Amino acid sequence: MDIDASVTWAQALAWRLERQLLDPVGSGSVADVVRRLGAVPSMDESAAELAVRVRRTTSREGELADALVDGEVVKAFAFRGAMHYLSPEEGGVWLALRAAGRQWELKSWVDYYRLRPEDWPEFRAAVREALDDGPLTIGELGEALARHRAYRHLKPVFDEGAGTLVKPLTWQGDMGFGPPRDGRHTFQRLDTNPRWAGVPDLDEAGPRAITAYLRSYGPATFDHLDYYLGSGLSAGRKRLVGWFDGLLGRLAAVDVEGTTAYVVRDDLDALVAATPSQAVRMLPGPDQWVYGAGTKDVHVTPPALRDLMTRKANPVLVGGVLSGTWARRGAELVVTWLGRGAAPVASLEEEAARVGGLLGLPGGDATLRVV
Repeated sequence: MDIDASVTWAQALAWRLERQLLDPVGSGSVADVVRRLGAVPSMDESAAELAVRVRRTTSREGELADALVDGEVVKAFAFRGAMHYLSPEEGGVWLALRAAGRQWELKSWVDYYRLRPEDWPEFRAAVREALDDGPLTIGELGEALARHRAYRHLKPVFDEGAGTLVKPLTWQGDMGFGPPRDGRHTFQRLDTNPRWAGVPDLDEAGPRAITAYLRSYGPATFDHLDYYLGSGLSAGRKRLVGWFDGLLGRLAAVDVEGTTAYVVRDDLDALVAATPSQAVRMLPGPDQWVYGAGTKDVHVTPPALRDLMTRKANPVLVGGVLSGTWARRGAELVVTWLGRGAAPVASLEEEAARVGGLLGLPGGDATLRVV
């Protein structure tokens, strides 16, 4: 494939910052942010909410949880088997790839749960039926299923939290997380949400997933795609190659300082026109800015700082490059500066005030300390 244009990494990251609603900060809804990012990790609810709020010019505490209640976003097990907020209109695309590995057909699964692959259609139907009247906790779902003779043996599994058994039920679109009840997770049917577009066929989902990734995380190499859609989901490299080859007419190849990367052709002019950003952003750890590219991407995460990201430290970005970390200490935000040259104190103070307001610090402001 011929090279269509050349850009610098500073330009590439500036365009990506705009696509991920970080420079400029976006003005859309919670659902707009989740749709643009594709997925928002939700292992830590406070981090998930901050990841959305730092990408919005106006927001209030609790809007992400409200969006889940209203069905504007959904929540399911997705990338690397972890919980993520997804768009109800597009989330099924990522879940289709996650289900592609068909883990429930592995011998270890079959032996442990005593569910054969041919048992799953009826099992899935029984789960949906159990959820007809509204969200249930794992224990309640186990009790409902135990009324079926075929699934009585699974009650101890549900009593212990069900482990990995419930994950394929979200991958296949049978259920997603509902609003928590008394601090416990609940699950609800996804198909009762009028916004839910379902889980498309795998060969439809694959090209859509590649396109969506490139539109928010490009310019990206094939290795980026393999990391995000292969290792992160279960697409499989052979499938990715086929889908990627089928899209070549819609993609543009870009030389980024000696690296060949790809964007959707419709985005090429905007990428070439991008000017380097000096925006300072304080994000929660983990955040899709880092994890969408992968911690091995040295253009976002310098190798010496990678371990900090794998330990989910809160990143400080300058122009999209990890340049430090931050932590809250009471009413103080402490930045550990790890970038080249002197810290941009004025810009850090401005960002600390913004993030401090989102965190509800006294007076909506935060004292910054740079170390």
